[in-house]
Amino acid sequence: MKAKLKTLNKKGFTLIELLVVIAIIAILAALLLPALALAKSKAQGIGCLNNHRQLMVAWRMYVEDNDSWLPNVKHGPYEWVGGWLDFSSNKMNWDPEVNLTKSLLWKYCGENRTIFKCPGDKSYANVKGKKMPRIRSMSMLNWVGGRGENRPMGWSANSGPWRIYRKFGDMINPGPSSTFIFLDEREDSINDGMFVVDMGGYPSNPTMHRIVDIPASYHGGAGGLSFADGHSETKKWNDPRTIAPFRKGVTTGYDRPSPNNSDIVWMQERATRHLNN
Repeated sequence: MKAKLKTLNKKGFTLIELLVVIAIIAILAALLLPALALAKSKAQGIGCLNNHRQLMVAWRMYVEDNDSWLPNVKHGPYEWVGGWLDFSSNKMNWDPEVNLTKSLLWKYCGENRTIFKCPGDKSYANVKGKKMPRIRSMSMLNWVGGRGENRPMGWSANSGPWRIYRKFGDMINPGPSSTFIFLDEREDSINDGMFVVDMGGYPSNPTMHRIVDIPASYHGGAGGLSFADGHSETKKWNDPRTIAPFRKGVTTGYDRPSPNNSDIVWMQERATRHLNN
């Protein structure tokens, strides 16, 4: 006697069931995607601070090897890094061999090119139709080391003489723990290796504030900085003008009035002091 084969009754999803599943997936995505984006931003922030710490170790090793003399921020044989960044196909933008490997800090940082750039900086140069990541987001404070070849600073000339720190021992006010060396500069602002903090208006005339170079805010409106004592931190910028939107691949003009900008005050307090103080 032959066994009767039983056929399975296969039933597909109804349209309503499919719509319910899709709705649930959409709700879960709406809940999870912001959390994932925040986690990614925090991870990039941690990576950024690690880069700052490594670059600061390289800076300090160079200083100790050179009788406490600080590298210049710009000009001459002792500038910390050369080159000029823009969004063109010029090799200075994307080829580390042009300037980065010639940095005074190169041999002190284990020849690690990645520490010169924040992982949140996704800017690139277009080279024959190919997107080439730019090589640097780090800039150095203009008052630390100053310009080389005896060139004048060229900023805040009308607001009095300010200290330019040439040797590590000169950093007595505000002191190593309160003087930043490097920070990440925003991609539409960065050009040379110098980040200018204009001291105009400090400490009691905030209507004179000007924002010359723009700090980066890749980490949820915050940017990374490293200080002369070796520590690094992330600063949340508060003034909307500091974190204003910008057009990708377009350079924003520098040196603009920004009266009563609390972010400028924060940077001024961690930059330099009047010679009489």
